[in-house]
Amino acid sequence: MKDKKNLVIIEDHPIMRQGLAVWFEKTGRWNVTGTASNLTDAKEILNKVLADILLLDIQLEDGWGLDIIPWLVKQDKLAQTAPMIAIYSAFDDYAHVSAALSLGVKAYIIKRRSEAELEAALLKVLAGEIYIDEAARTKLENVTNLLSLLTKREGEILSLVKNGLSNKQIAARLNISRRTVENILSCVYDKTGIRSRIELEKL
Repeated sequence: MKDKKNLVIIEDHPIMRQGLAVWFEKTGRWNVTGTASNLTDAKEILNKVLADILLLDIQLEDGWGLDIIPWLVKQDKLAQTAPMIAIYSAFDDYAHVSAALSLGVKAYIIKRRSEAELEAALLKVLAGEIYIDEAARTKLENVTNLLSLLTKREGEILSLVKNGLSNKQIAARLNISRRTVENILSCVYDKTGIRSRIELEKL
C-alpha cells in the first residue's frame, strides 16, 4: 500500500477503541482520523474528516451502529467520498450478519480475530473484495440451508412475519386459526434455531 489509508473507528469499549487506534497507527499504513463511542459523535466526526474505511461496532453507547449507514447515504456531500464500512462485532448470528450485508457493509469481522487478521480483512476490502468472517459465513450458510427445508406453509408464514404481520393478522390472511399459526411458527423456530421474533423478521 503506497499511501496511508484513513480509518475512523466507532467502538463503545474505550480500551478496545484506544487499542485499535494505537495498533493501526503504529503499522505506518493507516491514519486514524477519528474515533467515537456513539452515533452522535460518529456523525460529527464523519462530517469533518475523510475516511477510506469506517470500522464500526454494532452495539454503541447510544444505539445501533448500523443506523449510521442510512444516515451516510443521505449525506449528499459524502456521496463521492463515503467510506467503505467494515463491521467488527461480537455478534456472529445470522440476523446481525445478514442485516449488515443488506445495508452494503463490505466486511464483517468477528471480535475474536486479532488486529493483524482485522487489517488483512480491511486490505481485502480496499482491494475491492467483500470479506465475511468464516464464523459468520458458516451461520449464513447454515440458516440458508435450513430455510430450504421449510414446508410451503412454513415459508408462507415466515414471509408474512418478515412483512411485520402479527399472528392474528397472519391467521386472518390465511384463513386459519391463531393456534395453527403459533404451532407452525414453533416449527420454524425449531428448524432455524432462532428464538426471537425480531431475529426471525430479519431473515
